[in-house]
Amino acid sequence: MYRASDEVDNETHLADMRRAAESLDLPAEARTNATELFLTNVPEEERSKPAVAAAAVYAGSLVAGAERSQTAVAEAMDVTRLSVQNHWKRLLEDAGFQPPDW
Repeated sequence: MYRASDEVDNETHLADMRRAAESLDLPAEARTNATELFLTNVPEEERSKPAVAAAAVYAGSLVAGAERSQTAVAEAMDVTRLSVQNHWKRLLEDAGFQPPDW
């Protein structure tokens, strides 16, 4: 669970996520999932936040059944694909989901 102040403190990253979701044409459910995943897992280190935000967009799209590639999400969020790859499974597991085993 997160506090309302977390939204204010991370507005820049949330705005980046909204822009990426728009460019990826993600449905509202995927956008909501991504926001929830990010805000419940915001890292302490500022430098880690863009990677976790990107992974949240990817994971949120998976949960909503609106999968986009890790590369497409990484490009939309201006991070590396490896950044997405390194974080998305943990976000899903922490939220109580079983990540796909591809």
